[in-house]
Amino acid sequence: MGLSLGRVPDEALLSGLTTGDPELAVAFVRRFQRTVFGVAVAVLGDPQLAEDVAQQTFERAWRHAQVYDPRRGSVRAWLTAIAHNLAIDAVRARRASPLAPEDLDALLGIVTETPERRALADDSAERVRLAVAQLPREQARALVMAGIYAMTAREVAETEGVPLGTAKTRIRTGTLKVRALLEAAEKR
Repeated sequence: MGLSLGRVPDEALLSGLTTGDPELAVAFVRRFQRTVFGVAVAVLGDPQLAEDVAQQTFERAWRHAQVYDPRRGSVRAWLTAIAHNLAIDAVRARRASPLAPEDLDALLGIVTETPERRALADDSAERVRLAVAQLPREQARALVMAGIYAMTAREVAETEGVPLGTAKTRIRTGTLKVRALLEAAEKR
C-alpha cells in the first residue's frame, strides 16, 4: 500500500479483513482492541468475560465487514456498537431465567423450620427467609423476583401482569418491611 499500517485508514483495514490479509487483520485488531475491550469491561464488569466478548466482536467484524456502511458512522462506532450489543447479550445470558409463578409460590411456601434447614442455613439467611414469609404474597413475590432473580421492576411487572408503578411499590414496600422486621429481630 505504500503507507505504514499505522497510517492506513480504518475503512481500509476493515476492507483488508475480507481479503484475509493477516497483516491487515493484526493491524485492525491492534488499533481497536483497547476500545473494544473497554466497552466490554464497562458493560460486564468481568475482565475474563470481556475478553471473550472482544474476541467475538472481532470475529463478527470479520464475518460482516462487507456490510459496513461508512454513511452510518465510523468503523470505531460500528465496532463499539457490535461490542456493546454482544456484552449486553452476555449479561442477559448470565441472568437467571425467571420462574413460573407456580414455582415461585412453592419456593415462598418452603419457609418452615426443619433440622436440615437449620444445619444448612446460615442464621441471617434464615432471618431473611422468615421476614419475607411474613410479607403479603404479592410483596414477597416481587421482592424475591427482584432480589434473588435479579429481575428489573419492568420484568416483575410483566411477569405479574401489573403496572410498572405497582411492581416498584411492591418491591420497595417489601424491602422496607423486611428491613424493619430484621431490625426488630436484632433488638430482641
